[in-house]
Amino acid sequence: MTALKYVFLILLGLGAGVVISGAVFAFIAIIGVVPRLAMKTKTENNIKLYEEAIIAGGIFGAFTIMYDYYIPIGAVPVIILSTCIGIFYGCLAVSLAEVLNVIPILSRRTRLYKGIKYFIAALALGKAAGSMLYYFVDGFYFI
Repeated sequence: MTALKYVFLILLGLGAGVVISGAVFAFIAIIGVVPRLAMKTKTENNIKLYEEAIIAGGIFGAFTIMYDYYIPIGAVPVIILSTCIGIFYGCLAVSLAEVLNVIPILSRRTRLYKGIKYFIAALALGKAAGSMLYYFVDGFYFI
């Protein structure tokens, strides 16, 4: 009876993980992060590689949540990885805001026309700085 319970829990967890990850990847596809980044960087021929990298990152992220492990890679790779994570979350937030037309409405209401690129860059740099603080300052948590 106990083995059947564990099999049921494993299947339930696996099914829930598949549904949630499918929803997250569908959300990323709907807001168009990958094609927009490829278009802006003029690397449209690498879209397949970008999509595979996002899927591999999702799988790697799931394993990091499930298993407790430590890889001693040093501070420089951690800084690079944290920067990449911050860039991804910044791009995701800006893409979502663009889909929801937050930035055009905000620029009209605040009459901010000339410096909008600096505003977007400040948002991305702020997100990266917050990620760095979270990972490198011991005991620093966002409330």
